[in-house]
Amino acid sequence: MNIKQYFIFNKEQKIGLAVLIGLIITVQLLYFFIDFSTKKIPTKEEEQWLAVQTEIDSMKSISNENTYKMYPFNPNFITDFKGYKLGMKVTEIDRLLAFRKTNKYVNSTQEFQNVTKVSDSLLATISPYFKFPDWVTNKKNYASYENTNHKDFNKKEKIVIININEASKDDLMKIYGIGDAISDRILKQKEVFGSFVSMSQMEDIWGLSPEVITQLNSHFKVAGTTTTNKIDINNVSTKELTKFPYFKYALAKEIVTYRSMNNGIKDIEDLTKIKGFPVEKVKIIALYLKF
Repeated sequence: MNIKQYFIFNKEQKIGLAVLIGLIITVQLLYFFIDFSTKKIPTKEEEQWLAVQTEIDSMKSISNENTYKMYPFNPNFITDFKGYKLGMKVTEIDRLLAFRKTNKYVNSTQEFQNVTKVSDSLLATISPYFKFPDWVTNKKNYASYENTNHKDFNKKEKIVIININEASKDDLMKIYGIGDAISDRILKQKEVFGSFVSMSQMEDIWGLSPEVITQLNSHFKVAGTTTTNKIDINNVSTKELTKFPYFKYALAKEIVTYRSMNNGIKDIEDLTKIKGFPVEKVKIIALYLKF
């Protein structure tokens, strides 16, 4: 059987075959490049439903972003920021900070409520995460030490308070827990700011534990007139803003956007309107700004 005879075409057959192949290729190209599907036009009710659903999804996203996961912590060292995240009012946080400034500690959940005046509902939410030192939670194990009379231990060394802005590296390193690297970090931060305006700024220095910060507050304070490096908030560039420790790149962009859309930033209140601005530190930050 000769297969070649099936592949021998006359002129008319060749033309017809070429036309057929051309049509097949054309149809395939049209199918590939042209959308033949019918586009459904949503009704008014469907558009309203989609708008509501979009808003719900947006609220869920915001809710997830604002979720604050709690871990066990000592309530004696609650900062302004942490108190804000826990849901405490400013007055409640201030009561705790004022109590701590007297060098006293809360040693129970009830004592925490007595000092701060937080509501029962908030206390029930956050108190399961309270973690007091072992000597507080296991008083029986330490009872033998309470009645021991050691005159040497009862003597309190007189503490000399030093202006933190005049402290030397040696002064800082006298605090237990502050070594060569951390003392340099504190002095570098002071150099960036020009000077510290509040001892609460120690909480923003990486590597300082709450216990060390307590010791710093006992030995140092911000005293006298301080000279700060002022930032012209309405004129400096985004890059210059990011050099300020409290302004990350994303916040610096928001600041530039806000001032361009609102004819400048006039006062502290304007700062609180900027997206992502750390409102809990606004009073400290404002001291470094020039409006």
